[in-house]
Amino acid sequence: MAVSLASRVGGLVSLDACSLLGNNGVCKQAEQKSHCSVVVAGVAAFQSRFFFGDNSPYTSTSVVWRGAMTAGGSKAGGGRGRGVVAAAGGEGSTATMASAPELVKPKPKAKPQELLVTKEEGLEIYEDLMLGRTFEDMCAQMYYRGKMFGFVHLYNGQEAVSTGFIKLLKKEDFVTSTYRDHVHALSKGVPARQVMSELFGKSTGCCRGQGGSMHMFSKEHGLLGGFAFIGEGIPVATGAAFTTKYKREVLKDENADAVSIAFFGDGTANNGQFFECLNMATLWKLPIIFVVENNLWAIGMSHYRSTSDPEIWKKGPAFGMPGIHVDGMDVLKVREVAKEAIARARRGDGPTLIECETYRFRGHSLADPDELRSPAEKAHYAARDPITSFKAYLLENNLVTEAELNAIDKKIDDVVEDAVEFADASPLPIRSQLLENVFADPKGFGIGPDGKYRCEDPGFTAGTAQV
Repeated sequence: MAVSLASRVGGLVSLDACSLLGNNGVCKQAEQKSHCSVVVAGVAAFQSRFFFGDNSPYTSTSVVWRGAMTAGGSKAGGGRGRGVVAAAGGEGSTATMASAPELVKPKPKAKPQELLVTKEEGLEIYEDLMLGRTFEDMCAQMYYRGKMFGFVHLYNGQEAVSTGFIKLLKKEDFVTSTYRDHVHALSKGVPARQVMSELFGKSTGCCRGQGGSMHMFSKEHGLLGGFAFIGEGIPVATGAAFTTKYKREVLKDENADAVSIAFFGDGTANNGQFFECLNMATLWKLPIIFVVENNLWAIGMSHYRSTSDPEIWKKGPAFGMPGIHVDGMDVLKVREVAKEAIARARRGDGPTLIECETYRFRGHSLADPDELRSPAEKAHYAARDPITSFKAYLLENNLVTEAELNAIDKKIDDVVEDAVEFADASPLPIRSQLLENVFADPKGFGIGPDGKYRCEDPGFTAGTAQV
């Protein structure tokens, strides 16, 4: 059996399914195949049995329910399987049980009132998706031309996750990323010129050339860093969320409503810091969203081989927060789930764990020959390109014209070309910048035994490598 909704509110219906659950939070309808997860604090993450792809460990999609619900207890082989939904801010609607084949039938073209985005929103989303893809493709060219050094990890294929979440945030909100951080920075508003310059190691980069590919940072834009070590960004995002909580409840700052989002991969979900921060976020009811970008591979380790239970979203309810699984190749599905999670965090209802099943179209890094993933698996996900599918959605529903999309493509090409020219012409960092921010003193170089700043000693930099 699978759950289908006859009506939706903002693309995501919320209800409290406590009437379906026992006191221990386990679904009473365990004999069915409806696959209900553990529930804590009246929040249930339900899965509809749903075709998600032959190469996917998931055969379902998850939805968070919040509000009030009563249901006629449907049983395997019998029962009405119906319930009345009291959706937040709306009239009651009906939830019905439907078979899996019914869910995968071709859907009729959406009516105007059913569209999930306006024309303006659609154009903004498309532009951000294209900026991420075009920028990363250019990074590959520049890397192979010797303009970038070290490891460079590209985001191709995963753009729906970054766009779906970050374009719903305010400038004051916070984001932490991983070593695959270029597109998160772009979505958060860091100019393409600054991101490209940072990749080139130039002084005009967002970190003055000292961060490079894996360490994008911009205080101005609320980007709290890309982190080379997995899991390192999660405690930082949790700390930012605690800052918001402290300002609002202790300092009585009514304007403190910033939301924090921690992006990380499936490999990180087996890391200790992940579990510690889930516990802390629930304990203090912090305004944070944990977003797992599950691209199914932790470098060269298959997610299926490294995780006892590959459904990462289940770890949310175990710590008292909603856990949601969403198709990370569909920007509209990601966006609808993100809306509810962001609103939930901002109104003080606490954290959410969201697993976005996505796929990277390139190797782990540009130094990776990408020989471990099968051609069939790569072709399967390439056919579900998030940009291609969203473009088709816009055109099929007459939200935009082909000419408008072509104009955006041209605009993005110009932006990226300009970023490369700017980065290439920018100066390298000056030599005196080499040891800045290493020592804890106002000038960043340390204080000698004589009480003077070490950087003022003429021989301080003698013997150091030329920059």
